[in-house]
Amino acid sequence: MVGGGVIGLSIAWRLAQRGDAVTVHDAAPGSGASHVAAGMLAPVTEVQFGEELLLAMNLESARQYPSFVAQLEAATGRSTGYLPCGTLVVARDNDDLVALDRLAAFQRDLGLDVTKVRAGICREMEPGLTPSVRGGLLVAGDHQVDPRALVAALLDACRGAGVGFVHERVTELPAADVVVVAAGCWSGDIAGVELPVRPVKGQLLRLRGKAGVERNIRGLDVYIVPRPDGEVVVGATVEDKGYDTTVTAGAVHDLLRAAVELVPDVAELELVEVSVGLRPATPDNRPIIERRGDVVVATGHYRNGVLLAPLTASLVADLVR
Repeated sequence: MVGGGVIGLSIAWRLAQRGDAVTVHDAAPGSGASHVAAGMLAPVTEVQFGEELLLAMNLESARQYPSFVAQLEAATGRSTGYLPCGTLVVARDNDDLVALDRLAAFQRDLGLDVTKVRAGICREMEPGLTPSVRGGLLVAGDHQVDPRALVAALLDACRGAGVGFVHERVTELPAADVVVVAAGCWSGDIAGVELPVRPVKGQLLRLRGKAGVERNIRGLDVYIVPRPDGEVVVGATVEDKGYDTTVTAGAVHDLLRAAVELVPDVAELELVEVSVGLRPATPDNRPIIERRGDVVVATGHYRNGVLLAPLTASLVADLVR
């Protein structure tokens, strides 16, 4: 196994559960994009025009999530921070409201469960929202998980199942009966593995305090993920800048401004961390999950890596067998 993010660890755990001998090669497991991710499990909210095939994968993996985390938490005694909280997508102005109407029509055409919510009801549901909110969409089926807690649990579960770890960066395929390549945006850098995967930079903020909202809150250009322990995640930029991991003042400014426009109390929270992740993107935004002889590829999950972990683990385990 090459890669120890949430995808690689989920695969390793699933393979070990089936009785396979697994070794994970990663210089610092769990330290890449998985460490930065917000953890929204939002297949309905995240749906984009033209991505209907990806939507089907996302919905199936979301369906598997409760069982996946229940097994993981039972095996390790660790919480993953899984929370069926729902998402409220809100419009700041009339232009946003037109865009939300178009999105709701698209979602309903796909048979998805979304509910239009008037401005006053939005404020009743989430009093921390700005008084100027124009309306919203409620997606009750969207959930969240804490990716850092998830990775910690996966590491424990892997070790408990007998998975070995080699703490090194891989540039050539290791010797094994089957090698699984799940190295995110670095998957194509491994000799002999040709993949159309590129890094897409994302900057994200972690705050602490009471934001006055309970659900995931989304605008058209920002999301706010409140956790029960007081952490509030605000994200995220989308930047085609190669492997650049520089934190920029402009990104922090833009994210905070957009978040405060939706939830004013965000301005009073403690800024704890600014982090950068590199999402593995493909030309069509769909992951690459396939077998090539004695190599199985599982990469290119872009913004859905945490969400697609259960489904990817099951698919790859079947491909390995």
